[in-house]
Amino acid sequence: MHLVYDIFNRVPYFVTILFVTNLFIAFTIIFLERKNPSATLAWIMILFLIPIVGIFFYFLFSQNLSRKKIFKMTRFEEETIHTALHEQIKEMKTGEYSFTTFAARNWSDMIRLHQVYSNAFFTEDNSVSIFTDGHEFFDSLIRDIEAAECTINIQYFIIKNDLVGRKILDVLTDKAKSGIEVRLLIDAMGSRQLSYSTLSIKKLLEAGGKVAFFFPPKFKYLNLKLNYRNHRKMVVIDGRIGYIGGFNIGKEYLGLKKKFGYWRDTHLRILGSSVQDINARFLMDWRFASKEEIVLSEAYYSKVIQEGCTGIQIVSCGPDEQKAQIKRGYMKMITSAHKNIYIQTPYFVPDSSILESLKMAAQSGVDVRVMIPCMPDHMFVYWATYSYVGELIRSGARVFIYDNGFMHAKTIVVDGEVASVGSANFDMRSFKLNFESNAFIFDEKLARKLETIFEQDISNSHELTKEIYNSRGMMIQFKESVSRLLSDLL
Repeated sequence: MHLVYDIFNRVPYFVTILFVTNLFIAFTIIFLERKNPSATLAWIMILFLIPIVGIFFYFLFSQNLSRKKIFKMTRFEEETIHTALHEQIKEMKTGEYSFTTFAARNWSDMIRLHQVYSNAFFTEDNSVSIFTDGHEFFDSLIRDIEAAECTINIQYFIIKNDLVGRKILDVLTDKAKSGIEVRLLIDAMGSRQLSYSTLSIKKLLEAGGKVAFFFPPKFKYLNLKLNYRNHRKMVVIDGRIGYIGGFNIGKEYLGLKKKFGYWRDTHLRILGSSVQDINARFLMDWRFASKEEIVLSEAYYSKVIQEGCTGIQIVSCGPDEQKAQIKRGYMKMITSAHKNIYIQTPYFVPDSSILESLKMAAQSGVDVRVMIPCMPDHMFVYWATYSYVGELIRSGARVFIYDNGFMHAKTIVVDGEVASVGSANFDMRSFKLNFESNAFIFDEKLARKLETIFEQDISNSHELTKEIYNSRGMMIQFKESVSRLLSDLL
């Protein structure tokens, strides 16, 4: 009885402490964190509506990584990269540089943007294959891994501990046993089914392979960097063959999970000099996660054979800086479009700059089309997506709902000349919180091929017209409103 009385008497003190803590965090968000206004309001709403849970969520999800230099380069590496970029920029500016395609010449200002803003080197000796089907993609990837002669660098956000994941790990283990240098980099959150004690990982390590986890938890069940995910999906084999795109590794990506059905994604297989840039990105991520002392110039050891004439820039972004380089590339494509903009994305939760640019393009007569999935894999994100595409429809854009399974592709094609394929979605998480990498492609033939793929996907979709959208029920409108309030935190 005395214990109950004592607890009752302490309640006012507890409430006061809770209020002061909430107030302190709110002021921190407003004056120190310098978040954008919508994110600030979302966090303040959470803190005061659910105080205890809100405080826990804040410390778990709201760290600011932009003040930290995660990927450090030596002075020699910085000088080498900046010298090469400076020379390329100078050649293009003076007209000495000879572009191999009309698309590259026509979009030279965008190439310059990526050079200056994203430190992205431009190469145009590449050959590109497009994969939209999981079976074809995995068959090609396994074939290339099995044929590796020197090195395999492989990085994925998600590798499931299922029959598909174990198959890939077994192939890597066999190559490690044969003396091939294998490096496997996995996001600790996305691939939480795996650990150093997982049998397939142990076998790979015992065979001589190297494994590292990006942002592993310091405590067994608590990862303080949970909100910051390395979302990149990249493979480089022998410094010659590169893969980049949207596919992860697991049975659902082969359409073997009943919940999703057929999995529609887009991934690229690249031969040419841009593979060196994919490898450089991998090695920077690798040495941060693994702490292995490795020289970045190793990405450029292999002699590159000219494979084609496709122009590519590999652009990366992450929460360790505030530039949002991939978003800047998307913005440039949207605002420069004259004829059409085709976008495929599983999550459409853009910030105001992207949304207004798309609305302006549609209102200016540009044929803006966005394709999204017919089903959610993240409920709040799905209903926020539904809210934002509604705005586009009202501005004259066309929205298509993909019905033949789950749409996971992250592509944008503009005017049949320039395209981007990679890991970045059209959402604020990809722009601000995830580590992402995309290939920006300057090639009419490849862009038109991606346009054709989009148009073929329309035959497996239905259009979300203004009439259909306006007839949605009150419950859907409520879900949209709640989800949209949380957009900056999704």
